[in-house]
Parts: sequence; structure tokens; C-alpha cells
Amino acid sequence: MSIGRPVLHFIAGKVGSGKTTLARGLALELPAAHICEDQWIALLGGEVKTLRDYVRHSSRCRGLMGPHLRDLLRVGTSLVLDFAGNTPRDRAWVRGIFESMGADHVLHVMDVPEALCLERLRRRNAERPEGLFWFEVSEALHHEAARYYVPPTEAEGFRVVRHGAASLGDG
Repeated sequence: MSIGRPVLHFIAGKVGSGKTTLARGLALELPAAHICEDQWIALLGGEVKTLRDYVRHSSRCRGLMGPHLRDLLRVGTSLVLDFAGNTPRDRAWVRGIFESMGADHVLHVMDVPEALCLERLRRRNAERPEGLFWFEVSEALHHEAARYYVPPTEAEGFRVVRHGAASLGDG
């Protein structure tokens, strides 16, 4: 990554894999602006009970945020997008943003066992920690969303950094 060039960091991983925890930590460490899709969906009044709800609200949020993200990159602000980059289509959306602005990128991939994702999900639903809990995600919704998760491939051409459970203090 070249000095002075903004970097767009984004994350792929299943529900409960630690995406938001990683995003918050990266934003503080780098520094970069942390932009959390779930927070924006909640602030815009989106209720998420089903995967269809999430997809509808996510599409609206991305439509609103895309121009804003480009502006932030244009003025040199590095970003940590806490937007799931879980499908090739999601990742293509992010690619369109960073490439259009001449920004660099890093795709962070959460390699976390399914059992730990579910344990974290249960804990988050029970404890509702500020900054990590925006709406309750049922185990059924977790499993439904997991069916659509497509890990990034080398052919997609992203600069990838992998994170296991130990990188977030769980392993």
C-alpha cells in the first residue's frame, strides 16, 4: 500500500464470526473511519427478522452509503467497512467503490469454526453489548445466511488477510 493513498478495508465472514469486533479494532489501530452497516440499518428504522428483511435493508443502506464512501475515499480517508463481503456480488460492490476512487483495499476473511460463531451469537443476543448488538439474530437466521456465504477465491484478485478465532482472543 502506498503512503497517502486511502485504504478500504472490508470483511467476509459468517454471522458471529467477529466481523464487527475486528472492524472496530482495525478502525482504532489504523486509524480509519469505521462504518457499520447494521448500525445504519438500525438507525434508518430497519427491522431485521428474516434474511429477506436484511437483504432489503442492506440494499437500501448500500444505495445511500455508496456515494458517501466514495467521497470519504476521495478526500483521503481510509475506511473499515463493517458490511458483509460474503458473496462475489457483495465484494464486487466494494470493488466498484475502491477502484473508482483509486484507493487501495484489504479484504479481511474470518476463518472461525461454526460452533464458535453460534456461541458468540448466543452471547451477543443475551448480553446485547453496545456497539455490537443492533438486532437479535436467531440461530435459524444464522443458518439461513450461512448457506449464502461464499468464501473469496484467488480468482477474485483481492488482497486478503485471514483471521482465526485466536486473533480476536477466542482461541
